[in-house]
Amino acid sequence: MASPLRSLLCISTVFVLCAAGLRADEPLAILDRARAYLGEEAALTSVTGLRMVGKLEVTSAGTADSPPAQLEILFQQPFRQRISATTANQVEVTALDGYDAWQRVTDAADTNNTTRWQITLLGPDQIKRLRANTFENLSFYRGLTNQGGKIEDRGPATVDGIPCRKIAFIHAPDIVFIRSFELATGRLVLTETDSGTQIREEGEIKVAGLRFPQRISTTAQLPDGSTRTIRVTFSTVDVNPVIDPAAFAIPTLNP
Repeated sequence: MASPLRSLLCISTVFVLCAAGLRADEPLAILDRARAYLGEEAALTSVTGLRMVGKLEVTSAGTADSPPAQLEILFQQPFRQRISATTANQVEVTALDGYDAWQRVTDAADTNNTTRWQITLLGPDQIKRLRANTFENLSFYRGLTNQGGKIEDRGPATVDGIPCRKIAFIHAPDIVFIRSFELATGRLVLTETDSGTQIREEGEIKVAGLRFPQRISTTAQLPDGSTRTIRVTFSTVDVNPVIDPAAFAIPTLNP
């Protein structure tokens, strides 16, 4: 069976104008509209952390790869992230603490978390992706160039029958999020990654004057040509929860 969490993981602004006749302010305008769709500017800029709780399901060709997992996701500025997936058999945690990242798998029967567990330190490429993911979840489409990345306008597109503008958020040549925003509202319609994965959001949860998706579906093509879909359904979202920084730190040998 596939690990549900491992499946989930599988300034001046520079714009590259890709279509003739674009006004230089169009990319900025759609990103301002996208932020406004999510909430008031004061609410967006006040976010320093998030706690999201829900359920994770992984399916291939319509069949469940593994039992559903209970999911908790923590984000904390500037670059802290912790994702916990709990099933009847195990608890799997992946965490980022600045430039350190680790993954721990614990036997669910080990209720004291003292003996039956293993930990792996993650490498530079995985750390870069986790840092990018953390930034994307806390920045609300702003500030990437301050982090050494860049933004490219990929021009107009019709996605799911909706007139959109595509904007690429480039953290590195192999870490790219291409987002299609509805022209009329700024709503995010589709996110595509550098590997071809497609991410769609459905429903909404409103917290602290901000909109968050209720469901996120990620679809990726596997090497054999089949597709795998990871669906996360959130039950609660907390803005700026109190989180002990120790939750992100590499565990000691005697947790």
